[in-house]
Amino acid sequence: MKILKSFITVLLISTFVFFVFNKGVNSQICNSKEDCDELIKKTEEKLAGVRSQKNSLSAEIQYMDSQIYLTTLKIQSTQQQIANTEEEIETLGGRIQGVNDSLDYLTKLLFNKIKEGYKRRDIPFFNIFLDSNNASTLFNQLKYTQIAQENDRRVAFQLQQAKQNFEDQKDLRERKAQELENLKAQLESHSANVDKQRQEKQAILQITKNDELTYQRIISQALAEFRAIQGAILSSKELGPVKKGEPIALVGNSGAPDCSTGKHLHYEVHNNESWNSWIDPSPYLSGDWLNPLQDPIIVTQSYGNTPWSSRYTYSGGIHTGIDMYSNSSDVIRAPADGTLYASTQLCGSSVLNVRRIDHANGIRSFYLHVQ
Repeated sequence: MKILKSFITVLLISTFVFFVFNKGVNSQICNSKEDCDELIKKTEEKLAGVRSQKNSLSAEIQYMDSQIYLTTLKIQSTQQQIANTEEEIETLGGRIQGVNDSLDYLTKLLFNKIKEGYKRRDIPFFNIFLDSNNASTLFNQLKYTQIAQENDRRVAFQLQQAKQNFEDQKDLRERKAQELENLKAQLESHSANVDKQRQEKQAILQITKNDELTYQRIISQALAEFRAIQGAILSSKELGPVKKGEPIALVGNSGAPDCSTGKHLHYEVHNNESWNSWIDPSPYLSGDWLNPLQDPIIVTQSYGNTPWSSRYTYSGGIHTGIDMYSNSSDVIRAPADGTLYASTQLCGSSVLNVRRIDHANGIRSFYLHVQ
């Protein structure tokens, strides 16, 4: 009765916090990049508090909803950045065109001045000297030449500045164009991420039937599998050498109901003798090793982050193996040569059967829930 009361209390608290959190934060929509960034910061701060709540299905759904909302804010922020960047690129295009027009004008102007300068050089200095008004003419000619040269230097300087400005604006537009491509890729990533988050939420609701007891059983099952593998490392009976492709067991549901929710194979790979050295089995399945089951294989939970793996505190929030079954055969085959071991572990009030193969180079594979 005390356990039931504690469970109801936790559920009510989680529901209340969920309502307050979603009403206060998840209902807000940002209208600018600055607003988005502020809401993103607040949501990330809230998520840290939600993550520390006691394990419950309502808390998990709350966390997922908050993650979806956070990713949605990031999408909106990225969309604002894309719109701003596109506007900047368009503005830069106008500036570049204006600078280009100035370049054309200054180039023609300087070219004409150069032509005029050559014409002035064609007037013989001796003719100016013999002129009756030679003194004033010579003075005016020299003064005009000096002014013309200053104007030429000024036009040449303006032309050089215009060229530099033109190059700077082109470089800036190229950087903005690359920035725009990066933002579009980022938006695509956020969109894919939010779709995945929504699918994970639907998956957990479907698998648990939105039932708290089912959710808690799945969490307990993962911890039980973890402890069973620890026990299988410490105490196992050697069955002898096994060759790649040889049968080693049959898919079962041992450990039910406390440590298994249905007939399946939980398959793990470790890279040394440490109890927490699990690694992703996928590269081995696609490499030289065989699949432990015959195709077609249905994976019910992959390695890594899954809809509820964030609650696996013992593993840092990841599912440490692959859950699978085959529609064609229950036979489990050795994926590679090694030495086969068998272990039986208590899991609550149930018995969980485990097979283990020690391969070369310190690699071990584990097979749980076998018959």
